[in-house]
Amino acid sequence: MLDKKKTGNILGVVSLLPIIISIIIFYIERGPNADIDFVVTIYLGLSMVGILFAVFSCLMTKRFFLLMISLIGNGAVLVVAFLLRLAIGIGEP
Repeated sequence: MLDKKKTGNILGVVSLLPIIISIIIFYIERGPNADIDFVVTIYLGLSMVGILFAVFSCLMTKRFFLLMISLIGNGAVLVVAFLLRLAIGIGEP
């Protein structure tokens, strides 16, 4: 069975994966035919999951380095999703 520290380290690394997946989706879904609603939904879901994994990782290991990197990265993805949602709202009459 995994101990608490090892599980926390795994969750810390997994909390960085939503950032990488969001970057990949950004390069795949671009151009005039991109479905912005789909992209915003994926960004919101991935950033929330990444933030939850980072918090659980910090609670298990008490390491703040992975927490800060993950919170900053997933927070940036969340801000991009918010700005995209704002642009959708402004662009539609």
